[in-house]
Amino acid sequence: MRPMSDPAPALDDSLTLSTTPVRALLRRAPVCVPPELPIRAAAQRMREHGVSSVLVTQDGALLGIVTDRDLRNRVLAVGLDPQRPVIEVATTALQTVDIGDAAFDALLLMARLNIHHVPVTDGGRVVGLISSTDLHQRQSDSAVVLAQAIHQQDDVEDLRQVASRIGALQRQLVAAGTSAHAMGRVVSAMTDALTVRLLQLAERKLGPAPVPYAWVAAGSQGRNEQTAKSDQDNCLVLDDAYDEARHGAYFEALARFVCDGLNACGYVYCPGEMMAMTAQWRQPLARWREYFRRWIDTPDPKALMLTCVFFDQRFVAGERSLLETLRAEVLARTPSQRIFLAHMVGNALTHTPPLNWLGHLQTIRHGEHAGTIDLKHGAIVPIIDLARVYALAGGIAAVNTRERLLHSAESGEISAARARDLVDALEFLTTLRVQHQARLLEAGHAADNHLRLEELSDLERRHLKDAFAVVKDLQGVLEKRYLAGRL
Repeated sequence: MRPMSDPAPALDDSLTLSTTPVRALLRRAPVCVPPELPIRAAAQRMREHGVSSVLVTQDGALLGIVTDRDLRNRVLAVGLDPQRPVIEVATTALQTVDIGDAAFDALLLMARLNIHHVPVTDGGRVVGLISSTDLHQRQSDSAVVLAQAIHQQDDVEDLRQVASRIGALQRQLVAAGTSAHAMGRVVSAMTDALTVRLLQLAERKLGPAPVPYAWVAAGSQGRNEQTAKSDQDNCLVLDDAYDEARHGAYFEALARFVCDGLNACGYVYCPGEMMAMTAQWRQPLARWREYFRRWIDTPDPKALMLTCVFFDQRFVAGERSLLETLRAEVLARTPSQRIFLAHMVGNALTHTPPLNWLGHLQTIRHGEHAGTIDLKHGAIVPIIDLARVYALAGGIAAVNTRERLLHSAESGEISAARARDLVDALEFLTTLRVQHQARLLEAGHAADNHLRLEELSDLERRHLKDAFAVVKDLQGVLEKRYLAGRL
């Protein structure tokens, strides 16, 4: 680990991982052992094959993983009988990647959760195992080392110092020409890592959670589209065994510790208080079901706003099934709710690209931002809103905007050509935004979303108009599809 006073680690060719499939990293078949095999025999199997981990499987099903670290910490250090079944010391709450996933996805998974081995599956069947060593051989340790530094800190002040390096990492990514899509995922992974570590520190202070919970990211973090120093949007989905009288104080303290910690690390409190430290957003699964049912059945303006935030939910830590159950139920219902979808389209049309009736770029006329274009609300949010409507209409589980658009093309919600247009527009507009912010930060100013046209070349201005025209055209298509005769 580098000293915390050092600048953010340098970036090299790590971005090639975004195009390298996981299958390219597989060098051998996985070493598998049955769950009843004695621990000593499993260790001997690891030595024979020269591996640092084995997978525990039964009838082709993956049950767990045992690593050198597990043997040290769970067997030798505690004096456990090595004749006990190996499944007793295995990690059974496993994260996996698909053989066709990008190696970049595996890197971010390891960075976010501070794990070093990930099983690889193909159609549900285990076909291999990749380690952090495999990934280190392909790229530098920029994001990985920063995530490892996060997981090594034992108090909020030290976490704050490590988190201060995320902005520098983002600026280096911009300078290296990183795609906006990849950059958003890297920065979001750092926020995830901070959240996971804060949860660990909270449980160290408060004790283990009395009932299962899922810590959930929403908003830009939920979509894996975060930029450095965003505000925070999060919530807690609690098991239905939760009882306010017995468990309320614990989860209030847990949520406050994490949200306060994120704020100290630069992720400021949500102005609308849409955070787990707010009692309304720290509820059992049954209550979350009621929330979404009410928002869908009674889509008033507040309900639409909340749907926009909380439909963009992504699991971060805890019990994954709590969120997956909720999202599956919501997605099974939304495609048939045409009135709800019409209201979502109407809400989406409140954010329109800044083009006048002649198709020319139109800057803000009054106020402190006069003469600028709002790259967030006038450029990127309209695409996010379109993709969300497509996902709701198609029952699409993807949360990331780019992935929603691509899946929507597959499901027929939008043509493949128009989906590609929106993906390209999103990438271009987001790149303009992060480049603009990087220039401000380099000059010692606070980052914002207000771009002056003189910052752009003539070619970039033409691309900007083309991107806005694509968005405006597709907003018109949805308006005709859902709001014809209503407005």
